[in-house]
This record gives sequence, structure tokens and C-alpha cells, in this order.
Amino acid sequence: MEPVGKVFDNLKGFAKSSQDFVDNLIHRRERSARRNPIEILKRLQREAFSDLMKLRDRQDKVERVLSFYKPSRGGPFQEATTLFKGQVDILGALLMMDNSDEQNLETISRAGIKTGVDSRFTFETTFGQKDTLVAEFVSSNKGRDYLSDVSGSPLSLEKVKYMANISNWLSAVAIPMGAQCRDVGNTSNSNHVAKGLTDFSSFEPPLLNLHNGSAIGITVKKSNIIASLAQFISGLGIQSESNSTGNCSSLFGQVVCQFPRGIKLSLLGLHQVPLSFSQHINLGALTVPVFSTRHQAPERVVEAYPPHLGTKTRASTGYIALMLETELDDITRIGGWIEMNKTNSKHLQWAVTMSDVSEDSLGWGLSLSGMIGDSTSRDHFQAESYVKFNLGSRFSLKPGLAYVTDGNSKVGALMLRSNWCL
Repeated sequence: MEPVGKVFDNLKGFAKSSQDFVDNLIHRRERSARRNPIEILKRLQREAFSDLMKLRDRQDKVERVLSFYKPSRGGPFQEATTLFKGQVDILGALLMMDNSDEQNLETISRAGIKTGVDSRFTFETTFGQKDTLVAEFVSSNKGRDYLSDVSGSPLSLEKVKYMANISNWLSAVAIPMGAQCRDVGNTSNSNHVAKGLTDFSSFEPPLLNLHNGSAIGITVKKSNIIASLAQFISGLGIQSESNSTGNCSSLFGQVVCQFPRGIKLSLLGLHQVPLSFSQHINLGALTVPVFSTRHQAPERVVEAYPPHLGTKTRASTGYIALMLETELDDITRIGGWIEMNKTNSKHLQWAVTMSDVSEDSLGWGLSLSGMIGDSTSRDHFQAESYVKFNLGSRFSLKPGLAYVTDGNSKVGALMLRSNWCL
């Protein structure tokens, strides 16, 4: 019986070893198949597809929930972008004069020499690449008038402007506060580029910088002609600036003709009608009073003076200006303007300015300006010259000289203006 049992054990061991051999062979093929890159990619694809289907189901659920709460129409501030601009202007002067009497101080004021620090911060919000909302904050400690005690103002909101480009040839502007004629007129230069050492060394006449309260206007462009028309109302309960026009209604118009070689000719006009109040009233900001004709007091006709010289007018008046600009070459620009008072045609203001407008490190500027007076005002003449140093793209220095004659008064000044753009 032992040989039979021994044979049976041998057969059993052989069967077990054969089974192990077959199992090892099968598992080895499976392991080699798993190591095959193609099989690996197929397996990962199956797993990724399963995960993607699960994520897609979750995404559909989230989109259905959001679509339930999403408004049917976007708001006016959707896709709006806001651009911030800052400008700090500093002007200092070393004045040379015989004495500090009232006439010399008035000469300095008429020359537009305003020393101190002026800060201007502008926020421009664009809607749909067509409309623009502008809010401008200003802080200044520049003397408004050498004959007054006003030394400046804290940071405050000075201007709010909304511009709408209706089409390629038509645009409109609405200015609730801080409106100036330059906001409606076709002006392409910022204050620190167009201005030299004083307010008169500019390529633009003074009427463009008048503060006229609130305004609404339109601009039409056709070929090489640009026409602008605006209605201003000042004195709506808002504290006016020193160069404001008081309580009055103003109509402004401008026609610009552009010629080849960078020549631009502009005709400007401003007609002012005072608001006739029997007494000084303040009904609050943005309030326009309307009175019955039978209750209005008869208007007194008095002689009017240029409002940009700081004198408030209480009679209907107007101003006409002619402006010419041209480019001698790519970097040299020359311009001139003349402004006349309609009620006093003998009173004229004029200026001729030439400057280097390039962005190089060194530039220059030259300006001649003056006023032709009458029996009530003196003749005025001033000459300015400066050198401009551009220290980078955001900071500039303008040292220069100014000489002013006003009647028998003569004043010289060594001046330094610096401008920093943020």
C-alpha cells in the first residue's frame, strides 16, 4: 500500500505545481499588459471619462440654479472700467519790483502768476467703450487773488461730467457741476502741457477756462469741421470760484476748421445773460428759479468787465475769440489767440506762444501776451521764456523768466514750475 500512497502523493504534488505554474503564467501576462502604455492610456481614459461625466452633471445643476437668479438684462455699470489720473502742480516765484503797493499786487494778479501747490485727481469710468463718466477732485493752496485773504481750498469734488458718443459724428455732454467752456469745446491739450509759467502763456483764450456752473451741450463732426454748442447756468447754490461768472445764463459756441499740415482755426463765442434777482438768494444746489415776467424788476445796465479778471458782471455781455494753431515740425508748435469783449470792442486780449511739445529730456517755451485797455483799464504786456526738463515720463521742471508791464507798473519774476503726473 505504501507504493500506491507514494504515487498518489507524487501525482498530487505534480498537479499542485502545474497549477502554480499556470497561475504564475497568467498573472505575469496580466502584469505585462498593465505595463503596456496603450493599456494604461485606455484605462486612464475610461476613468477620466467617468469623472468628466460626473463633473458635467454637477455643472449643469449649478448653471440651472444660477440661471434662475440671473437678471434678464445687465445693469448700466456692467463691464465698466475706471481709470485714475493724478496731477500735482507746484509753482514758485522770486518777484522783483519797486515796492509792494496795491498797483504792483494787481499787476501780478492780472499777469496770472499764481504760486503754490495745486493737486488734481480724476476718475474716468467708461461704459461700453462709448460713454464716459468723469469725477474730478481738486485741492489747492494757490492764492486765488493777491488782493484777498483766500489762500486755497481742501480736497473737494469740483467737477462731474458725463460724455455720450451717440454716433461717429454726434456726441453729447452733461455737466451738473464745475462746467467750463473747454469741457464742450474741441481742446486736445491738458493744462500742464498747454500752459507755460502763467495763466496767459497758453494756446487757448481765457474764456475756455471760465467756471460756468452746470452745462449741457452737443458736438457735431463732419469731415474737417467740428461744431459745438452748449448752454450754461451758473449760481445754482454752488459756491463759485474766483473766475466764475456769477448768477447768469451763458450760451457757448465753437466752430473748428482743421486744415492740412496740422493747422487748426477756431472761432469761439460766449453770450452771458445775468439772472435778475431782486435780492441775493440761495435756493440750494442744482435749483433753477423761474419767475413770472410781471414780478421781475427792470434790469440795470452797467458796464461789464471780463469775468476771468475776477469781476462779477450784472449786465448782458459776451466774448468772441479767434484761435489759430499749427505745427512747424514734429516737435515745435506755435499758436495764437485774440479775445474781444462784445460790449467794449476796445478791450482786447491776445497771446502768441511757441513751445517744444516733444517727450525728450529737454524742451523750451516762449510766450508774448497782453491786453489793450481803454479809459477804464490799463494796457498790459508780458513776456515769458522757460526751459523744460523731463525727468522721466511723469515728472517735469520748468525754470524760466517773466517780465510784466501794466501801465506804469513793472514786475520781473524768476519762476519755477514742476509737474508730477500719477
